Amino acid sequence: MEELAPFIRMNGLGNEILVIDMRGRPDRVSPAAARALAADPAMRFDQIMAIHDPRDGNADQYIEVLNSDGSLAETCGNGMRCVVSVLSGETGRRAFRFETLAGILGAVDHEDGRISVDMGVPRLAWHEIPLSREIRDTARVDLHAGPGLDGPCCVSMGNPHAVFWAGTDVWSFPLERIGPELEVHPLFPKRANISIARAESRERIILRTWERGAGLTRACGSAACAAAVCGVRTGRTDRRVSVELPGGVLEIDWREDGHVMMTGPAETEFSGRLDPATGHWTGAA
Repeated sequence: MEELAPFIRMNGLGNEILVIDMRGRPDRVSPAAARALAADPAMRFDQIMAIHDPRDGNADQYIEVLNSDGSLAETCGNGMRCVVSVLSGETGRRAFRFETLAGILGAVDHEDGRISVDMGVPRLAWHEIPLSREIRDTARVDLHAGPGLDGPCCVSMGNPHAVFWAGTDVWSFPLERIGPELEVHPLFPKRANISIARAESRERIILRTWERGAGLTRACGSAACAAAVCGVRTGRTDRRVSVELPGGVLEIDWREDGHVMMTGPAETEFSGRLDPATGHWTGAA
């Protein structure tokens, strides 16, 4: 049996993250281990960020992302900030490049404690998101979610998102019911992250998200990026916005070069060691 792997329990605006150091190991965190950890009240998480040795010569590390249901995710913006925080503290470096299923992502640890992640260029075509049928205007998809909701605008930030725009307070909609129904809608062959957004001004969005494979979350970085992109695409916001999530605020900038930059904090909670095969953990400190 392989040695136990070090982990650090962290959060990005309340989005609970387990950063697991798998460098120098041939094994991976198993779906069964992820589900076992998620079922433990002391270890409940939204995403696991497993740090592996780089597979691409252009990247510092390969990051495998698992949801709490054991499924793989292409990327996780809040989780990437947590990884940067760990590696920056370990190495003293400020800039990193990571390989993910969504491609190569760059990140910078700023001296003020905030961390910026380059989430790449959003994919807007129906087959890139992907959707199950051709829709020419993915900014205004005909999919009903309930009275008072427009949309959705669909986009991929390396993972699929559907952003419904609210005409009133985002908390007045039962996302805990709408989310799981729409996540598995036939329109989304790879499932989708479901968000309800409201543009309070040209520079501010209020957002709630049902995260694919994880459920209701206090913060979802890629959803914040998707909402910012959709705000521009539907004429509601400017390219640089503050996105207010239940856990706090992320700054999103859809740059003129097409890349979406996400900036926010990361916090450490506790650490320990775990078995990547079973999820058994010990020695929290």
